[in-house]
Amino acid sequence: MTGFTAFRLYEGTERPDGRLVDMTVDELPPGEVTIRVAYSSINYKDALAAAGINRIVRTFPRIGGIDFTGAVADSRDERFREGDEVIVHGFGIGVDHDGGHAQYARVPGDWVMRLPRGLDLREAATLGAAGYTAGLSLHLMELNGLAPGRGPVVVTGATGGVASVAIDMLAQRGYRVTAITGKATEQQYLRDLGASTILLRGEVEMGGRPLEKGLWAGAVDSVGGDTLAWLIRTMQPEGVITSFGNAGGADLNTTVMPFILRGVRLIGVNANSPMPLREAVWAKIAGPYRPRHLREIARVITLRELPVAMTRMLRGESRGRTVIRLAD
Repeated sequence: MTGFTAFRLYEGTERPDGRLVDMTVDELPPGEVTIRVAYSSINYKDALAAAGINRIVRTFPRIGGIDFTGAVADSRDERFREGDEVIVHGFGIGVDHDGGHAQYARVPGDWVMRLPRGLDLREAATLGAAGYTAGLSLHLMELNGLAPGRGPVVVTGATGGVASVAIDMLAQRGYRVTAITGKATEQQYLRDLGASTILLRGEVEMGGRPLEKGLWAGAVDSVGGDTLAWLIRTMQPEGVITSFGNAGGADLNTTVMPFILRGVRLIGVNANSPMPLREAVWAKIAGPYRPRHLREIARVITLRELPVAMTRMLRGESRGRTVIRLAD
């Protein structure tokens, strides 16, 4: 009986009680594919779940971690064999089904995707759900007419996981990237990723008119709220925005004017895509969208460092991607 270590959330009085525990594979939930996890990561959703914010996890105990990479240890699905390198994200893992913050995971075969050629397990985990969201955003924007010659692309929440990867992808595709951040000390980091212009959030005058000067051909927004409303007002004609976050609020106060007078396109990004789409986007991420600075974006920690790292993320003290090394 295979034993392993996991960071498991138990129901607490005010918030979940997270503990490092010893488990056996027999304790994992049902599924056709058992995976020896090599790397997982911390996404903002993981940190929220561990803190009990928004009641993301409702059934305990639960192993968190909404993405992971590793090698198949056992499979009852004929599509996968022992040793196959794979990536798993979405489908409720880490929330409704035990996730990647453990040395083993077991999931249905339909949730498993082979590691794209051109990426190793650490690189794929550095990307994870965040990198997929960035890649899907770029894929959708380009389907809607965005091209490097159309003008600058702005990225909000720029030091976050999705935004850091998005800046890297956009810059290597030839886009002129403007990064908006509240962290003045991280300007060199953003320039190293490829941002040509840095705007500090507190210095941006967001105004309030229905239409303002058209600045951006594209926008990648992880903030929402007033920031997203400002982006809508400042898009160029036929500008494209992708929206996937609400760190700045879930409400959106806007008018129809940018949509009917400039043809602005606001695209919602749900990273829990069906498998054919995620395979197509991951092929782009490993190929033409491949980021150039994954080592700089990633901070690698151990499972024991996970609780502190999640607290730092909720305090806004992290940047890029925090990757958890699980293989011995």
